[in-house]
Amino acid sequence: MGLFTELKDSISRATDRLFSEQEPKRIGIYGPPNAGKTTLANRIARDWTGDAIGTESHIPHETRRARRKENVEIERNGKTVTIDIVDTPGVTTKVDYEEFTDEMEEDDAIRRSREATEGVAEAMHWLREDVDGVIYVLDSAEDPITQVNTMLIGIIESRDLPVLIFANKIDLDDSSVKRIEDAFPQHKTVPLSAKEGENMDEVYANIAEYFG
Repeated sequence: MGLFTELKDSISRATDRLFSEQEPKRIGIYGPPNAGKTTLANRIARDWTGDAIGTESHIPHETRRARRKENVEIERNGKTVTIDIVDTPGVTTKVDYEEFTDEMEEDDAIRRSREATEGVAEAMHWLREDVDGVIYVLDSAEDPITQVNTMLIGIIESRDLPVLIFANKIDLDDSSVKRIEDAFPQHKTVPLSAKEGENMDEVYANIAEYFG
């Protein structure tokens, strides 16, 4: 029995090492512009690593290149997962420089729109090639049934990627989580306010469960 026990313990230790040395899962944060993706990415990164990922802004397309925070270890309810967060640019069907002319000079607005268009292409590349799961962020004060959301959810489903839908901005008066749940009933919807830090315990519990 002693030899059997030692062998069993040895196999258990080897298995633990195997799983602990696995590559972190790349989790892409996707959604339309100004849904609060970078705010959420920064909230997660600060809570678990102490560092932010990117700049937050009310101006659309502040994030124009995918940014990655590696080895973020999240633990909730006895489950632990290590992920690389990929904060992607907001995806839209059209980027018009006139969206930015109230905030900056025309030349800067044109450059920003060009960079935002390139960012959309980069986000789509990550989705098709380089992510293991998706956090899809929606502004719960906006109508979720749009061409972009339908298209992206369809691509995610076609790749059979695990996905969580986060109904962000529940701190706003016109927020409606049910509207998002009704739009995409086939997926788990988690309400939160990334800005205010509301309901983050449920956010982390679901990340650990779905991606662990």
